Amino acid sequence: MAEVRLADIRKSFGRTEILHGLTLTVASGEFVSLLGASGCGKTTLLRIVAGLETVTTGRVEIAGADVTALPPERRDIAMMFQSYALLPHLSVAENVRFPLRMRGLGSRDEQAARVAEALETVQLAPFAGRRPRQLSGGQQQRVALARAIVSRPKVLLLDEPLSNLDARLRQDMHVELIELHRRLGLTTIFVTHDQEEALSLSDRIVLINAGQIEQEGAPAAIYDRPATAFASAFLGAANLVPVRIERRAGEAVAVFADGQALALGPGAWPEGAATVALRQEEIALHAVGDLAAAGGPRARVRTRVFLGARCRYVVALGDVTLRALTGNEPAFAAGAEVSLRIPEGRIRVLPG
Repeated sequence: MAEVRLADIRKSFGRTEILHGLTLTVASGEFVSLLGASGCGKTTLLRIVAGLETVTTGRVEIAGADVTALPPERRDIAMMFQSYALLPHLSVAENVRFPLRMRGLGSRDEQAARVAEALETVQLAPFAGRRPRQLSGGQQQRVALARAIVSRPKVLLLDEPLSNLDARLRQDMHVELIELHRRLGLTTIFVTHDQEEALSLSDRIVLINAGQIEQEGAPAAIYDRPATAFASAFLGAANLVPVRIERRAGEAVAVFADGQALALGPGAWPEGAATVALRQEEIALHAVGDLAAAGGPRARVRTRVFLGARCRYVVALGDVTLRALTGNEPAFAAGAEVSLRIPEGRIRVLPG
């Protein structure tokens, strides 16, 4: 295990700067996810930690040592890519042993013991003699993971390793990675654009936007308290709605363009133009006249999308379109008028 420190990292390709003075510390044994949209710079940052990209300016430290100018093989890290890059002509055991052979780590017997240990860790010991083509996608992913950990690196780097798996296998691998990290305690940096992966796996999430850190924190904290409009929209796909904050009958309310309002509850709400962030799963739809939504704004259902255990509704509140993620009952058809209820404590007000 080792601490990773990135100090004022800047990276340019030609005249285009991709990373803009990014500073980050990953504690020893911590699992940190770099989360962001495609092209935001998260994979470039990971490749800089690995030594596969050079920095334009800045400093990279691993375990207290400056490794900025060192090649990948001298950084004591392991990296697992989106494509597993298994060698088809080698057995599972030989694929896992490959980095030990390339780096000359240990005798043949010591290498065999390490391979057996790594395969046992990812629960693939019975498959040691098979070829990659004889394995499922999830099993190939675990072989690549065993190959990454077999050299007992100080730092494990994972570049969207689950993106090629189907939904069920991804869920299974979430559990595998959580349990593996608990057993090994490796300092791990995980790159993903999938917020569910980041929320379920991480000790800490670092949300990156256009080459800068937008927000960072524990998964629950960053999800419940997004600091910016970008964070609100990216984590949980919140509805961002322009409003005016006013006081009506001594109560702070968010007023929509059509004049309807949401009560904000207690708090020091600054009056004037603002944006409210309304998470899809926190908007409840009720039949008009239902006391549970008494006084709530009314909207008209445009579309209902059946998702199995839940439904996504697209509703029109005047000229504003909202998305709501609800249970299946009651079901509202397109064109139905509904009342909306949002708990006061779950309405987030962003400046401007």
